[in-house]
Amino acid sequence: MKIKKTAITIIGAGTIGQGIAEVVARAGMEVYLKEKYPELLDKGMQAITANLDTEIGKWGLTEGEKKAILSRIHPVSDDEVLGDSAFIIEAIQENLADKARLFAKLDRVAGPDTIFITNTALLSITEIASHTQRADKVMGMCFLHPVGRIKVVELIRGLATSDATFAAVKHLAARLGKTPVAVFEYPGFITTRVIIPFVNEAMYVLMEGVATAEDIDTALALGFRMEQGPLHIADRVGLDVIMGWMESLFRELGDARYRPCPLLRKMVRAGHLGCKSGRGFFEYNGEGKEVPRKAAGK
Repeated sequence: MKIKKTAITIIGAGTIGQGIAEVVARAGMEVYLKEKYPELLDKGMQAITANLDTEIGKWGLTEGEKKAILSRIHPVSDDEVLGDSAFIIEAIQENLADKARLFAKLDRVAGPDTIFITNTALLSITEIASHTQRADKVMGMCFLHPVGRIKVVELIRGLATSDATFAAVKHLAARLGKTPVAVFEYPGFITTRVIIPFVNEAMYVLMEGVATAEDIDTALALGFRMEQGPLHIADRVGLDVIMGWMESLFRELGDARYRPCPLLRKMVRAGHLGCKSGRGFFEYNGEGKEVPRKAAGK
């Protein structure tokens, strides 16, 4: 494989990794999508292809554009691409120990000028960077789902992140068509820290029988000009992920606003994780699309 030194490598072919890879390829850049297991890589590429096909069905893309985008996404499972990538964007699960181990490995095999980016909604950039010998070249980017549609991206500086690294990542964000917002490291950054109490309170309103899940989301979405209500947002992110964020913020900040609602705990224990499991506050089909309004609170 001929590696392009201006390429970007994405590690993790899950939902967010797929979205980042597609956005990079749409921007005209070469991207290597890396996964440890070939079956996960195949699944990721199939999801990207399906998303592009959906765009074609909506007349938002042509077959020629689809082929051009896919031609710039190179699925790989080995480490060969890591040596010459300009940026490596990590998009694995939100687990500090796993990310730290990965960054320590990347530090050994990547080129000395490669910038490392972690996609995280709340973890410490400084702590992740401490497992490398290039803390000045480590930053966070918080992409929101769906990556292709959400225009904002948080750029999070660790304690040692250099101005040059920040400028390079800010330029990358602009090339991807994103509006970057600068964040100095603090638990939850901006979007996660603010949305979690909002989502948590909506769950308490449902648990206390004030209104149905459908009516709660309708009131908030229409009342505040939101695309989705908080319970739909939780279902889309994943109720297990939302609970993990809450528990992490509660540990870090000790603020009761972040203590998970008992209803959320009960739903996660029951395996009702939202869109990915087919049932959360609402119900979904196998493609993750909501089925006729059948709220869990009714």
